[in-house]
Amino acid sequence: MDFLLTFAMALAVFWIAKARLQRQRITVLARFLSGHSIEKNIETLTEGYLRALGEADPGRRDQVWALLRTTEQALCEQMRQLAHDFATADPAATRVSKLPIWLPLASAFAGSFDMREALRVHARGICRAVDEEVAKSAKDRAFAITAEMLLMQHTCHWFCRSKSVASARMLARHRTSYEQLVGAVLPQTRSEYLGLVSLARGA
Repeated sequence: MDFLLTFAMALAVFWIAKARLQRQRITVLARFLSGHSIEKNIETLTEGYLRALGEADPGRRDQVWALLRTTEQALCEQMRQLAHDFATADPAATRVSKLPIWLPLASAFAGSFDMREALRVHARGICRAVDEEVAKSAKDRAFAITAEMLLMQHTCHWFCRSKSVASARMLARHRTSYEQLVGAVLPQTRSEYLGLVSLARGA
């Protein structure tokens, strides 16, 4: 009986600590995101790409692609600014455990990555996709930008919750597994990203 009571108390402390940390991280990220229109631009691009891909008339399709270029450039600049702003965050609050699930003090014994550097990787990746000159078509560029945006969103959810929660959300909302998403981004982004978050690498 004493064992069950102790276990229940430990479990309660675990969930309280987890909920408190998640609230803190959500607050930190929201504070930095609030000064930008990143989420709105991502929504505009996602809807715009679907519209362009579904447009049968070539002329109108080209018009949609052209209009989206302004939003793409705006997203690039805002991601750069977000990465610059987030660099001022408390380093103690930006470490992210590399384990798939949240555990107390996991970053201390299982390795961690810095969310500040992760945002720099994503900013470079998104801007690289936006400025991609070798894309075979507007469709290819849109695919690359979408993959970069989704991976950035995955990292944000990983920061706020855990890797497993972020991956489950990505699969449920976009029918895309984490592995598929990593494989879809530009090669340089993938190399930088895996070099940062891989468990094979230390903190």
